[in-house]
Amino acid sequence: MTIFGKPLSDYVAFQKTLLILIAVVGVSRLALSMAGAPTSIVKWVSLSAMALVGLIYCAVKVPKTGFGTYKHLWPLYVMQAGVAQVIAASAIILAIFTGADNIYSLPEYSGGTDGKTWLHAGAHLILGTFVGSFLAWIVGSGVMFLVKKLSPSRSYSTV
Repeated sequence: MTIFGKPLSDYVAFQKTLLILIAVVGVSRLALSMAGAPTSIVKWVSLSAMALVGLIYCAVKVPKTGFGTYKHLWPLYVMQAGVAQVIAASAIILAIFTGADNIYSLPEYSGGTDGKTWLHAGAHLILGTFVGSFLAWIVGSGVMFLVKKLSPSRSYSTV
């Protein structure tokens, strides 16, 4: 499978360590929550922080390494968001089946309502993955633009 002329495996290889870190943070957050750690502590194990790290990392590394152009950022962000959102949705589904809240289903992280719903899990998978990654792409493209403008002259592709 190719995306914008690159095999999917190139996208995975480009950010393999980052994808592993996202998974470790997401699962650690769930494990801490299920182990009874206070929410005031668990909230600091943040997938949102990892999203910011991933956004900046790719927006800087893509042009610096010649991996690609603006269009190549979006698949990278979809993959990052996909890993995070599958973990979040799985944790919500776990809460639905067990009836026990975890950090992903608590009302304070679910718009003030019961987070143990199929709609909430589905929203993570669809909206979180695709809308979230599109918003990341917009911001990441701005960061990439600045990186290209502020970096020493180099022939960057504009495609």
